[in-house]
Amino acid sequence: MKRVIFLVDMNAFYISCEMARNPELKGKPAAVAGDPKNRSGIILAANYDARKYGVKTTMLLHEAKRLCPNIIFVPPDHPYYSKMSGKVMDILRRYTPDIQINSIDEAWLDLTGCEALFGDPQTIAKKIMSDIQNELDLWCSIGISENRFLAKMASERKKPLGITEIWLKDVAEKLWPLEVREMYGIGKQTELKLQRLGIFKIGDLAKADPAMLSKQFGKYGAELYQLSKGIDHSKVTDNAEHENKSISRSTTLSRDTIDMVYLEKVLLDLAEEVGIEARQGDARGKTVSIALKYSDFQSITRQKTVPPTFLTKEIYQTGLSLLKEHWDGKRAIRLIGIGLTNFVETEVEQLSLFDHLGLSDNKKEERLEKALDQIREKFGSDKIKRAKSFE
Repeated sequence: MKRVIFLVDMNAFYISCEMARNPELKGKPAAVAGDPKNRSGIILAANYDARKYGVKTTMLLHEAKRLCPNIIFVPPDHPYYSKMSGKVMDILRRYTPDIQINSIDEAWLDLTGCEALFGDPQTIAKKIMSDIQNELDLWCSIGISENRFLAKMASERKKPLGITEIWLKDVAEKLWPLEVREMYGIGKQTELKLQRLGIFKIGDLAKADPAMLSKQFGKYGAELYQLSKGIDHSKVTDNAEHENKSISRSTTLSRDTIDMVYLEKVLLDLAEEVGIEARQGDARGKTVSIALKYSDFQSITRQKTVPPTFLTKEIYQTGLSLLKEHWDGKRAIRLIGIGLTNFVETEVEQLSLFDHLGLSDNKKEERLEKALDQIREKFGSDKIKRAKSFE
């Protein structure tokens, strides 16, 4: 039986969520962005009205304002976006239990054999798009193929509200004329290296010597060669939303600093966001990591293994211990980040990392943090904060 794989990609997800709960933003150039008073202020997601002016993701706010003086900036609300993402995934699960979440705003679906229930792939795609639009007031694009790679490539061809099919028989016509940078998984450095080898189009990659690619890129070279021909045998893995995933937050500070009190506050705020997202997905991670970028732009990452957790206090305390262990307090820090990864499925009660210190009872802390999450969900993420955040 021929496989039928979808990639559902939400369009301009963050700002679309904001327009769904505030219709006054519709028809006006708007973007979810950081604090314009802060050097870290960048565009996280711009709506299509703003994109007409050239506003793009990661653009600095003053640049966006120069291109589009009337643009409306909306502060990010990550807990709300996670909640909306969950609602999107619930809609997708009506059509198949075989879903692999790739990020907060996209997922693969294996719909093989579902045609008898819902119709041909185009019909199913239109139903999914209609459900998401009518129930959540959000837009999506859908790629359709017989494997994950081609479905992802198809989803990128038409936005917003696009439905695109790319099957193996279409690869030479639809895939090979594209620049190699448009191939899913190829970053800037790989693109430059391929160009130095005389490979500029995906078609060039498909016609290249596989032995040469393996020599230059190792196993990755062989994978690139297969993908350029549209060959991908990977499966859509059920409940894979937390496999190989990292929930992380980072920020460029408003000033280069060696102020430990300030760094502790920022780290706590970031850990809070990581913890909220992890608890929403009931995802307990065994690895906490921090990322630091110094004023000279040198970067380091450090990590530590902990008992599986999704508690803000434990994420923060572990991140803080990593910071104190690996930072000398003298080099000014420009960026700081914290993440949780290596997720596990567990039904048993976990012992707290800090029980022996008498800092908290694990279950008591879990109930407390979930209660805080419910308050934030009902009244807004800025309505309740930890005391340390106000220091």
